[in-house]
Amino acid sequence: MGALFADALFLPALVLALAAFAVPRLLARVLPEGVKPLMLNAFLSTVLLFLLATGFFVCLYLWQGLSVADITGPGLATSLVMFGRLGLIAAIIWAPIMILSVAGLPRKWVKETW
Repeated sequence: MGALFADALFLPALVLALAAFAVPRLLARVLPEGVKPLMLNAFLSTVLLFLLATGFFVCLYLWQGLSVADITGPGLATSLVMFGRLGLIAAIIWAPIMILSVAGLPRKWVKETW
């Protein structure tokens, strides 16, 4: 299971895609309806998905057997930049799905109109 999850691209991409769909939907439950809250949802979803993707890659590295000392060996700032880049690169997967998820939210509005 570890090799399928960490070495293959399918399952990590699937996890990121599911998170990209779910995060805006979950935020929509606590944010009011309207255009400005929709834009806030898009911004918060972007930040949260970047952080989730970055943390996801840290977990994958730990899953593959690296220790926290190995990860932070080159320096904490260097490691944060590296994992931050991986989180941004993963936006190729999660950003289009997040945008489509946010764009579909106004269909469910009851009080506001688009």
